[in-house]
Amino acid sequence: MGTLGYAILGLLHRRSMTGYELSKEFESGLFEVWSAKHSQIYPELKSLYEAGLIDYQVEISGTVLEKKVYTITSDGEQMLRKWVQDSSAAPQTPKDEFRLRLFFSDCASANNRRQQLENRLAQHRQRLERLEKDQDKFDGIPPQDDQAFNDYLVLLGGIFREQAACQWLETCLELCRQREE
Repeated sequence: MGTLGYAILGLLHRRSMTGYELSKEFESGLFEVWSAKHSQIYPELKSLYEAGLIDYQVEISGTVLEKKVYTITSDGEQMLRKWVQDSSAAPQTPKDEFRLRLFFSDCASANNRRQQLENRLAQHRQRLERLEKDQDKFDGIPPQDDQAFNDYLVLLGGIFREQAACQWLETCLELCRQREE
């Protein structure tokens, strides 16, 4: 099973959800650590169901609309727990289209490179601001046995990542300015 399957199991471990609610979690809650498109989630739900790792109940909403509410099974809980406790995770393979473009930016103008760096810096500053606002919602550091503690740790990682990205981009821009003089 791929990481998306484990991410879905993890979300369903927290609470039962519809496919729509799961896709919203990927847009907001998990957006900092894992992304998934709507079109990826439903086939994965089908696979997880067929493997006996999740189940669902059909609920009627309004007069006609049926929706499936998914829950994790005990086999799914066991699989999730085993995955979370596995410390032999494969090393992350960096894939960063922006850095790849920067790597080959000698085929564009210095002005274009600087503009790309400035745009990227603005994006990271905006994300950093949003994450810091999310951090302000916490009333201090949550207790370690509270799920909010894990949320806080991931949020902190996102803040540090964005701070480092801003620092790197500011350094790149300064180096570009120095070379132009």
